[in-house]
Amino acid sequence: MRLPALFTVPGDALAGAAAVSARPSARTLLAIASSLCLYEAGMALNDWADRDVDAVERPHRPLPSGRIRPAAALGAACALTGAGLSLAACAGRPALTVAAPLAATVWAYDLALKNTPAGPFAMATARGLDLLLGAAAATAGARAGVDGVGRKGGACRAWATAVDGQPRAVLGAAAAPGAAEGIRRALPSAALLGAHTLAVTTVSRREAQGGSPLAPFAALAATAALTRTVTRQRSLPTDRIDGSRRGTGSRRLAGLADLAAAAMSRRSHPPQQTGDHMPQHGHSPEPLDTHAALRLALAAAYAATTARPYLHATLNPSPPLTQRAVTAGIRATIPLQAALTARSGAKGATVTALLTTALAPLAGRFAKKVSVT
Repeated sequence: MRLPALFTVPGDALAGAAAVSARPSARTLLAIASSLCLYEAGMALNDWADRDVDAVERPHRPLPSGRIRPAAALGAACALTGAGLSLAACAGRPALTVAAPLAATVWAYDLALKNTPAGPFAMATARGLDLLLGAAAATAGARAGVDGVGRKGGACRAWATAVDGQPRAVLGAAAAPGAAEGIRRALPSAALLGAHTLAVTTVSRREAQGGSPLAPFAALAATAALTRTVTRQRSLPTDRIDGSRRGTGSRRLAGLADLAAAAMSRRSHPPQQTGDHMPQHGHSPEPLDTHAALRLALAAAYAATTARPYLHATLNPSPPLTQRAVTAGIRATIPLQAALTARSGAKGATVTALLTTALAPLAGRFAKKVSVT
């Protein structure tokens, strides 16, 4: 068990929940537990499948060293996979729908795809699906809450009708997306996290032998592109109103409401006058955008974690420097997850991003005792 790598798992589900504008809940914890089980299942299965290769390249690992029998490792992989799927089922049917292909991808990678050109893409797919698992669990929780309130609504259900004439079961139902819509919202974050994983996995393919500098150079370029992307604020789906679905009466009412709000604002906040009875044209300094500052800080932490090791591996792709680059890439997953969480702009995203960031020093502490790779 590579314990330091486990700290890169919880941030997937947390970033997935933030991508659908949901706060972490009990279902998010179930998704995290499911992810941890499937991740460890992949670790055990990987060691079982690579036991002959590890006997030559990494004799210190549990199976080549004789500390664990191959049959025990395979049994643990099966048991952990079953536990992961069971926990996902407890998080809701949408979560299980994502967990099943995630488990299949893990097994396909370890048993068939790892040493093929499709290997890095399979690993990137698995990491992206892990983020979507958190999004699906959060969406299932939101829909369950809306349905529960709707059942208690009784006669109020018929009264709660939107201005455009479309019925609403309860107020706030539109903010709880369906499973497909939630996964669609989380796809950009999953793609970014998958791109990072693709780069790290490509570098790791030659970590024991060393090789071409092209892989670490490509990873360095990918880090630069991802850093630039995550510094930008995502537009919230709840802030985008589809005008095409509104009727004419709804648009007129919305326009009248805007005019009324502007008039009330002018009455409650009259323009300031100077001594010469002229409007004051000076502007007060804008407050600090803490969300933007957090995104920049997390993006900088992500880039700083990987830039130097990738550059060193590019200049000298020896096994020690390549392994160091892979370790840095794995550890950089945590600040990237935190940056994606902060980038979502969801309520509570700042706290969730900081909690995710707190996992980084723990991973670093254990990495000094146990190898990440």
